[in-house]
Amino acid sequence: MNRWLGRGINFGNALDALGGGSELPLDERYFDEVARAGIDTVRLPVRWSAHAEPAPPYAIDPAFFQRVDAGVRAALDRDLNVVVNVHHYHELCAAPDEHLPRFLALWQQIASHYADHCGRLCFELLNEPRGQLTAARWNAVLAQALAVVRDSNPERTVIIGSADMNDPGALPALAVPDDDHLIATVHYYAPFEFTHQGAGWVEGAEGWLGRMWGEPADENAVRDDLAEVAAWGRQQRLPLFIGEFGAFSRADMVSRARWTTFVRAEAERLGMSWAYWEFGTDFGAFDLQRSAWREPLRRALLG
Repeated sequence: MNRWLGRGINFGNALDALGGGSELPLDERYFDEVARAGIDTVRLPVRWSAHAEPAPPYAIDPAFFQRVDAGVRAALDRDLNVVVNVHHYHELCAAPDEHLPRFLALWQQIASHYADHCGRLCFELLNEPRGQLTAARWNAVLAQALAVVRDSNPERTVIIGSADMNDPGALPALAVPDDDHLIATVHYYAPFEFTHQGAGWVEGAEGWLGRMWGEPADENAVRDDLAEVAAWGRQQRLPLFIGEFGAFSRADMVSRARWTTFVRAEAERLGMSWAYWEFGTDFGAFDLQRSAWREPLRRALLG
């Protein structure tokens, strides 16, 4: 399945939108663009927690389920793989004990709802665990959530990541369950001062504007980071998926394209699948206003 995931892209800021920023309309023509470009996989970040009851049985709004279904169907109809996750469940990260029953109930509904879908649909348990979801706590929560999924989807590919926001350096603390249908994920945004320069939600990011990327030392740093990830995967006998990587739109385009090309090429050299963050908003490889790919980023991703 990891080979099938291949080259992917995130449809971020659509079903996971927090409001107050750029949002991606989940339009079927964007799935057409992705398929025509030669991309294999769409990762659909979904903020289920904003569309479910706060008290038992924590039912997910049927109308929202229909929106997610439309995205899943649009991808599968075009022979794209699709990754559906739980995204932006910040309350779980802040208060795991309080929100664990709700988190498990969300996965029981999601897994049951998609149990009959083909194997090109994958589940990702939680995007970027953080805060009070420390490594030890997250390992326990992950195991419980996986067990819930396995009740209705015994052979579905499930993607798991470490605490500390899926940072590659946190992989050694991830307790990998005994399961034959797992893929591990990391998110890669290094160096952060380059990839997030000018990002309004990051304190101090305005001071990073103008940072370039592309010197031999820059390449060596990426090479070393991803080599460590690959070594961990070999040790665990677990395939690897870089579920997010990208550089914010205020960075110099030449440097963005160099960085994207290098990360993508190293990931592929090491046998990792990947999904660029993201399609058409703040990091976007596609210009929604022009209805066209940003050619330096398209080339960086696909050659």
